[in-house]
Amino acid sequence: MNKRILSVFALSAAFLTVCAQQDKGGISPEMLNQIKQSYQGTTTDKAIRNAIGNNDIQAGALNQDNLKGMDTHFSIKVDSKGITDQKSSGRCWLFTGLNVMRAKAIARYGLGSFEFSQNYNFFWDQLEKANLFLQGVIDTREKPMDDKMVEWLFRNPLSDGGTFTGVADIVSKYGLVPKEVMPETNSSENTSRMAGLIAEKLREYGLQLRDRAAKGAKQPALEKDKTEMLGTVYRMLVLNLGVPPTEFTWTRKDEKGNPVETAQYTPMSFLEKYGDKNLLDNYVMLMNDPSREYYKCYEIDFDRHRYDGRNWTYVNLPADEIKEMAIASLKDSTMMYFSCDVGKFLNSERGLLDVNNYDYASLMGTTFGMDKKKQCRRLPVDRAMP
Repeated sequence: MNKRILSVFALSAAFLTVCAQQDKGGISPEMLNQIKQSYQGTTTDKAIRNAIGNNDIQAGALNQDNLKGMDTHFSIKVDSKGITDQKSSGRCWLFTGLNVMRAKAIARYGLGSFEFSQNYNFFWDQLEKANLFLQGVIDTREKPMDDKMVEWLFRNPLSDGGTFTGVADIVSKYGLVPKEVMPETNSSENTSRMAGLIAEKLREYGLQLRDRAAKGAKQPALEKDKTEMLGTVYRMLVLNLGVPPTEFTWTRKDEKGNPVETAQYTPMSFLEKYGDKNLLDNYVMLMNDPSREYYKCYEIDFDRHRYDGRNWTYVNLPADEIKEMAIASLKDSTMMYFSCDVGKFLNSERGLLDVNNYDYASLMGTTFGMDKKKQCRRLPVDRAMP
């Protein structure tokens, strides 16, 4: 009986000790009173509350001093014959990569308005990424679920984002078609719903593969299951994006819209004639990441579009040297694919990307002091553009 009482006392003491330790890091009433003093409810505070409460934060932070006339003259310009629009999707990498080749096709053949089908290559990108996930699950089947790689796989079974490496890997395997042959659909222009459903199905399939492996299924049997699973993903993609063409007839027109040539193509023969195969296997990706050492090559493991493709690999250089290469590329009439973080400072209405577009510091009454080096430690590349 005494032992029980002592045990209860010991447990109670331990519990009180833990609670006391937790209290030391919590927000005490005294601390909360001090915190509340940061908002005084002045007329200025109330005016800012009213403005932000009824408007987008960017509208309140729009820097009026930066709204002067914008000079849209560029001394070097590559003709692209119109703007392409990815709509509500993460396919910036694909639009950008295809635009690089589009400009060359327009210049070579004197085309008018012309686009490669982004939807066609996006279809194959999504199927290849589904295979990348499922094969990754098979490869890691003996690792526990809390393994970092396994956790990453199930957290990211599918995405519509990517890099130029993905453009090269998808186009070199599946070719190109003109936009008229496989146009956009609602799901290609608004990818989140479709991507969410396919990602959910892939997680379900991933768990099934791990369960079967735990029960003794060998790799050949698991890969047979994978093929059947990819059949379901293929059908979902067809329902959302359409059937990818294997052959088609297309009429080339000049810049005035006059027919020049009508011929039959496959996606690979169209790539051969109108694409740039040299660009697909003869390129270097450059990055300015001040958080890592310059003049070194970096490879991001498992960041690729095909299981049998290439990882995202780049050479890290100072920004000034990348600028020189960009100018040289434009002078050669070659658009330069680039990715950047546009989430904070793009004024989409003006089409202007400028760090002075929005004055968040004045609006919020505080500074945001992280430089690029500090931000690169945590931020992914957000957007790709030609």
